[in-house]
Amino acid sequence: MGKGLKGLKSTFSVLALSALVVAGCSNNETSSSEEKNVNQKGAMESYNVGDTFKSSEEFDLSILYMDQPTYPYKEDWLLWDHIKETTNVTLKPTIVPLSDYPQKRSLLISSGDAPLIIPKTYPGEEAPFVASGAALPVSDYMDKMPHFKEKVEKWQLEDELKGLRQKDGKFYVLPGLHEAVWPDYTLIVRTDIFEKHNIAIPKTWDELYTAMKKLKELYPDVTPFSDRFTFNSTLNIAAVNFGTKAGWGFGNGLTYDESKDEFVPTATTDEYKELLTYFNKLVEEGLLDKESFTQEDDQAVQKFVTGKSFIINGNSQTVVQHRTDMDKTLGEGNYSIAKITVPGGPAGDLMGGSRLENGVMISSKAKESEYFDAILQFIDWLYYSDEGQEFTKWGVEGTTFTKAEDGTRTLVEEVNYNGLNPAGTKDLRIDYGFSGGVFAYGGTTDLLRSMMSEEEIKFQEDMANRKTTVPAEPPIPYTVEDREQVTLLSTPLKDFTDQNTLKFILGERDLSEFDAFVKELEGQGLQQYVDLANKTYKDANK
Repeated sequence: MGKGLKGLKSTFSVLALSALVVAGCSNNETSSSEEKNVNQKGAMESYNVGDTFKSSEEFDLSILYMDQPTYPYKEDWLLWDHIKETTNVTLKPTIVPLSDYPQKRSLLISSGDAPLIIPKTYPGEEAPFVASGAALPVSDYMDKMPHFKEKVEKWQLEDELKGLRQKDGKFYVLPGLHEAVWPDYTLIVRTDIFEKHNIAIPKTWDELYTAMKKLKELYPDVTPFSDRFTFNSTLNIAAVNFGTKAGWGFGNGLTYDESKDEFVPTATTDEYKELLTYFNKLVEEGLLDKESFTQEDDQAVQKFVTGKSFIINGNSQTVVQHRTDMDKTLGEGNYSIAKITVPGGPAGDLMGGSRLENGVMISSKAKESEYFDAILQFIDWLYYSDEGQEFTKWGVEGTTFTKAEDGTRTLVEEVNYNGLNPAGTKDLRIDYGFSGGVFAYGGTTDLLRSMMSEEEIKFQEDMANRKTTVPAEPPIPYTVEDREQVTLLSTPLKDFTDQNTLKFILGERDLSEFDAFVKELEGQGLQQYVDLANKTYKDANK
């Protein structure tokens, strides 16, 4: 009897335990299901390539907005209204002036007050916010962003994205994606002056030197070349064809040597010295204005548009602005200017650049939002779908532009954009908010060229036909600790390089002291910096 009761008790215990296990599984499944759905409020159940995102309910979304002085923020832009109408999302911008954007962005992120969407973030600018966990590891959520994923695969951008990956193998910024490399900055020249004196438009930097020598003889009171952007853009475009990096493109100060499969310090190379020697010659012979390195942009522009210089660096937008100014200063029909194909150099006819553009960093706080999936779908549609990219660039079909059966887009009669429809009385950016720097980046070559003048398309075609794209360099995925060390080393090294680059070009330091300059860099920890980079690179590729 006792044995039977004991056996019965054991049977009940097993049944009870089984019930608990079943109940536990059921509760876990429920909990898991609830957790799965907690971030899906407003998200579309089916969202694929070609779909227009529309939240199932209205919600507000905070965004950092860089305010351009040439087309300042307006609350009543059609841009905002149409975004809300199309997606059910009301963007709530935190307005930050262009001049303060990087600093203000850092302060807002560090204080925990940053909006959830942080656009206008260039690849590399997200790195300081990785260790703190402030930036979302967006690579974890590619499956929720079909348009981004599709363009990466279709345009074979995987190798370029590798350069964004941190030590943990993830990337923390969604870059703008271009179908192809496209150059914008080059030299703008007074083509009428060149033609008047039968001077050929230069195709190499050596030919530019010869042309400027001739101009100086003809116009002894004019310094042929007076530049803007504190000469950083010119150094950038020239460096590529000298086989090095400088100016805006100096980056981390390292250049990958494929033959050695290692990184070398850029500023110590023969190619960098050759670049400095060339521009020092221009300064010494009075062909390049010394003030190019220190003057405000407006000062350089005034010299160019009033005939006190004949060459300046610029892009497709600045050439239009210069024409507007020169119509007033020199008189319409009394001049002609044009962008020239970037001159070739000792390294050949190369085209530097990347297919990755500035893009979007997402605050890690977005993960806590009940609308998290909807936020990812919204960003994916607005920044990476063909429809969203056309919308942020051209505006609303029937209101700001029309579209023909063959896909050709045309601004409506009253709307102007960058000289595309000069008779228009309203500006696409100023009056409507489209084609601004916060949204309209990336896309197909067709979309990119759809807003270009015939002159600009010709420049793009010339560059594409004549140049060979410089391949992307392999990534250096530092650990959090190493990145701090890298920052401590690289900042003073770059500052010292910038100072001496200027001195060498201006002749304030003789180029015979270049070897001494290299030793001074080594004394400031250059070798330690290079060794750390190469160790990280080698370890990552074992």
